[in-house]
Amino acid sequence: MSEHPAIRIGNAERSRALDLLGEHFALGRLTLPEFDERSAKASAATTRGDLDVLFTDLPAHVTDSSATTRDDLPVITPNKGPARWREVVMGLTPLVALVLFFTFDTWLFFLLIPAVGIVLFAGRDRDGHSTDTRGLDARPDEKRNA
Repeated sequence: MSEHPAIRIGNAERSRALDLLGEHFALGRLTLPEFDERSAKASAATTRGDLDVLFTDLPAHVTDSSATTRDDLPVITPNKGPARWREVVMGLTPLVALVLFFTFDTWLFFLLIPAVGIVLFAGRDRDGHSTDTRGLDARPDEKRNA
C-alpha cells in the first residue's frame, strides 16, 4: 500500500495499473470478468488508494519465468548458407519484372517470375538440396552399364 493513499494520480499511473492488470490476466491470475471490473476501476481511479485496492490480492512481482520460456518449442534459425542466393534472386525477380514492364510497356516480363523460380528451384527440395538420386562421383554412362 502507498504511504499516502489520498494523493491524486495521473494518466501515467492509470496506464501502468492497466498494464499490470493485463500481465496478471495473461498469467491466469484474473478471470475475464475480474479483469474487466478491475480495468474499469483503474480507468476511473483518481487516487493512489483507488489503485492499491485493485492489487491487494495479487503478488507484487508479476514476472513468471515459466510462462515466458518454453524449451519444448522448435528453434527456427534463418538460412544463411550459400544457397540463400536463390532466395534473394527470387525475391528480386518481381521488382525487376515490374521495372521492365514500365520501361518497355509489355506484360510479358511478368512471365519471368515463374520462369526464374523454375530455373532456380527445379529439382531441389525445400532446403535447397538437389533431389538427384544418382551418385555424385558416377558419370551417367557408367550408371547405365552397371
